[in-house]
This record gives sequence, structure tokens and C-alpha cells, in this order.
Amino acid sequence: MENYIVSARKYRPSTFDSVVGQRALTTTLKNAIASGKLAHAYLFCGPRGVGKTTCARIFAKTINCLHPTAEGEACNECESCRAFNEQRSYNIHELDAASNNSVDDIRQLVEQVRIPPQIGHYKVYIIDEVHMLSPSAFNAFLKTLEEPPRHAIFILATTEKHKILPTILSRCQIYDFNRISVEDAVAHLAYVASKEGITAEPEALNVIAQKADGGMRDALSIFDQVVSFCGGNITYRSVIENLNVLDYEYYFRLTDHFLHNQVSDALLLLNDVLNKGFDASHFITGLTSHLRDLLVSRDPVTLPLLEVGASIRQRYQEQAQKCPLPFLYRAMKLCNDCDLNYRASKNKRLLVELTLIQVAQLTADEGDAAGGRSPKQVIKPIASTQTTAQAAPQATSPAVRPSTPPAQTVPTARSGGENVVRTAPAALQLAQASGEKKIPSFKRTGLGVSIRQVRAEESNRQEQTAAAASTPPANQRQPEEDLIFNEKDVNYYWQEYAGQMPKEQIALSQRMRAMRLTLHEGTHAEGIVENDIIAKEFNALLPQLQEHLRARLRNSRFTLSFHVSAPTEKTRAYSKVERYQLMAQKNSALQELQQVFGLELY
Repeated sequence: MENYIVSARKYRPSTFDSVVGQRALTTTLKNAIASGKLAHAYLFCGPRGVGKTTCARIFAKTINCLHPTAEGEACNECESCRAFNEQRSYNIHELDAASNNSVDDIRQLVEQVRIPPQIGHYKVYIIDEVHMLSPSAFNAFLKTLEEPPRHAIFILATTEKHKILPTILSRCQIYDFNRISVEDAVAHLAYVASKEGITAEPEALNVIAQKADGGMRDALSIFDQVVSFCGGNITYRSVIENLNVLDYEYYFRLTDHFLHNQVSDALLLLNDVLNKGFDASHFITGLTSHLRDLLVSRDPVTLPLLEVGASIRQRYQEQAQKCPLPFLYRAMKLCNDCDLNYRASKNKRLLVELTLIQVAQLTADEGDAAGGRSPKQVIKPIASTQTTAQAAPQATSPAVRPSTPPAQTVPTARSGGENVVRTAPAALQLAQASGEKKIPSFKRTGLGVSIRQVRAEESNRQEQTAAAASTPPANQRQPEEDLIFNEKDVNYYWQEYAGQMPKEQIALSQRMRAMRLTLHEGTHAEGIVENDIIAKEFNALLPQLQEHLRARLRNSRFTLSFHVSAPTEKTRAYSKVERYQLMAQKNSALQELQQVFGLELY
């Protein structure tokens, strides 16, 4: 049985032209070799699996080639190239800084740098994962890296450039490697599949490339895994089954449910996805990516940003035309917020379900209550409609007076646990329209109403009738008569005013809530405060308070005042005699005890 070699090693690039997805960097390196303008230190940085170490090896092999080609590539025929290909070259040294990161390792490397090459022109030192070196090792390496021998070239490779000391960065030429695009990864996977005699669907290779997330080594490793599962025929279904990837079909169906406001179907589809073992976080992330792909599919200018297969691309374009732009914007925002809040949520499934419900309602009509929204609440003025409907017969037949409807009463909760009966506005307007004056019922425990004499009522009615004929309708209003009130009413509206005060006056509002006004002489209320400062604050607010209480009590004679409470003097006992006298005042038995036993105080 032959020794199996994974595709990532078997198809590792050996020339600059075979490097995938790094055209700009390889061209720069080839031109530098052709012109002989080589730096003494290079830094290759970028994500994992994009070709940093591979380019470093190709570069080291090419600069030591005795007969390079016209294209700037190694000839693979000279002794230096054969020694490199057979892994027996003494001109190329690789050091793994993850396991050799001490000062002693760097000192040993510095001693080797002094020895010139036996074959070729340069000795190349490739230090992989250089960010793992300790600060002491970096400092020991500074001088050699800045002024190495003419035959020495250093190539540092790292995935985390930000961890390298600035003094190291300033001594190197920095090359930033890009992620491998999906198109380049699919093309290389198709090449490897053709070399291995494997048939593969383009959609299947596209899923593998997206799963690799920009790393060519990861893509080839996933490719080998799928080949072991599928055999010689790689299909889209087998790939999503082996890699546990959600099918595009789920997201297309879910988007259709959103557009038709089908909340129940969307929740059932989520349940089906979770029952198949998929994580809700991956589901919502995939949904966000799907909505993003729909957005870029709407405009032909942004269509190149869509990294999917050719067959699915057409389906994205068709569904994108059905989705309004505001829907896509708001849906992406909701899904992204769900992704951000997913880790902190205790009920993760409910969070995802709420997001699906909100997205499904984005295109619902505002008046549609079946989509999960309540209809618009339109409050119609009941009093005006009743007054208009009942005043119409009076205008048509003034001789006929309609019967007076029963008074509508509204119970109002009060602080004392009582229910105060108030006449509803509809009944008051109806009584004014009919020209009658109603005498409300009077209760001592409730809000007082004016007591009118029958004779005065008749004379007032005659005066109003005469005034109505001579004055405009706007001047027909008569001043309201003062109503009777009690102490509970005053304190009720006092607390009401305290609750309406702004936040800037919260301290004064809390003092008002703790205070109780005392009613004197029927219409005068008095408040007691602790000191002159508080009294000054209340006196500054006195006009507004008095005006509010007059309006709410419907009594223009109401007055309000504040005064400072008299200080209560407290006698405090300090000496033993004073304490004894204070205790004897509270308990006379102490004096009897002293006299019986002849006790004395010391």
C-alpha cells in the first residue's frame, strides 16, 4: 500500500506561478529577484493557509538557483534546486519560533549565520510563527537582523503582526498576504479534482471554499474529508450532509415566508432546523448572510460581490427582485442584533423566534392585526357625537323638548378609599344645550357641589336669556360657582401636583408627597415645614400651587400658606444625677427604693 499524502502537501505550489490568490506579491518577489534588489529581511504576514511559508520556500529556492529561467523561476535542474527538492539543502534553514522561542535558540541561530553557503549565493533563514518569540529573544535578534552578513537573508512569517515589536517591523520589508477568494479556491479545487480523477459539482466545491474561510490549506483538507465520504463523485447534497452545512433551500423558503408574513411557517422551519442538530447561532448568522446576498443581487453593479455558484446565482437574482429594499435593510439589522445578543441571552431559542416574528411582520400592512400587530386605536369624542345627535331634534322642533337622559357618572378613586361621583361631560353639555340647570347630588364624604336657591336660579335664567339676545355667543359664559370641598380633596390634588412635577424638582416633589395640608375655615389650607429654607422654596412656588388647587377644587376663594413648625426642646441627661432624675420622672418607684435603702449617688 502506497503512503498516502494529503492534498495540501501533494499539491503544494513549487513555483511562483502556481501560488493561488497572491498574484501581486509573487510578481513583486519575482521582479526583485530579476533585478537583484534583495532585502536582508522580509516579513510575510496574513491569515492561516494563504501561502506565507510556501512563498518563503519558493523565494529561497529561486535566489539560490544557478540557472534561473527568463520568467524568474527556478530551473529545478541545478544542484541547488535538486538539493532543495530532495530536502537536503544546507542553504535553507527553517526555525519554528513556537517551540524555539528562548534567547539561547536565537543565539545559536546567530552563530550559524556567520557560516557562508557552500553551494549557491545565500543562506536563507525562515522563522515561522515569529510572534511567539519572547521579548528577550527579540532583543537578542535585533542587531543581527539589522546588519546581517551579506550572504544571509531572513524571512519571518506570522499570523499576528500586531504582536511583533516595532523595532523588528522597522527592519523588515512587510508583505501582507490576502485571503484566498472563493473563486480562486474553487478553481484550484477543480484542478486538484481533475488530477485525482474525481468528479465534483461546482456548487459542492463552492460550499467547501466558503467553509474554508479564505484558507487554501483548509479547503484542501476539507476536500480530502469529503472525498473520503463520497468516493469519486462529490455532490452538493453529500457535501452539506458531511460538513453539517445548512442548505440554501432553507433560507430561500424562509425568505418566502417572510414576504408573505407567514409567522407560523417560519417558526416551524426553525424547529425543523434545530431538530436536525444545527445551532441556532449558525442559523441566524447564515440568515444574515443570505439577506446580504439578496441585497447585493438586486443591483448588477454589486453582483460580483455574490460568492455563490452559477446555478444558485440565478435564484438569488429572482428572489432579490421580490424583496423591497427597506425590508432587506431592516431584516439585516434585526438579524445582526439577534447575533450580537445571542451569547448574553438566557433563552436563546426564544430570542431567535422573536427575531423571525419581527422580520415576518416587516412587510405586513399596518391595519392587519392577523400578522401579530394590534390595529390602530382611534378614539372618537363620545360627548360631541352625543351632543350633536341629541341637539339635532331641538334645532328642527324647538317647541318639543326632549326628555332629560339619566346623568352619566364616573367613579374616581380617592386616597381615603372613597368613590366620588362626578357628572359626566356629556350630561353637562346636554343640560347646557337644553337651557336647564341641574342641581347635582350632594354628599358630605365626596366632592362638594354648589347649593342653589330655586328663586335665584329662576332669576339667573331670566338674566341669561336677556343677555343672550344682546351679547355675542362668545360672551354668554357665566363664571363658575364655587364648590364645597374638604381636607381629603385638598390633599388629593396636592399629591396630584407633586406627581406632575419635573425631574429637576424631584427633591421638592418628595417633600410634597410626605406633607399633609390642614384645612382651616373651609377655604384656607395650611402646610407645616421644618425650616425657613424649605418654607422659602414653597413660598416661591405658592402662586402655581394655589392656582392649580383652585382650578382642581373649582373654588376661587381657596388660599394656601406655609409656616415653620415650632422647635421642640429636648432635654438630654449628661451627668449621673441628671440621668437619675430623668429615670425617676418616668418611674416613681426609684425614689421609694432610694429612701427605703438609704442609697446615695456618687
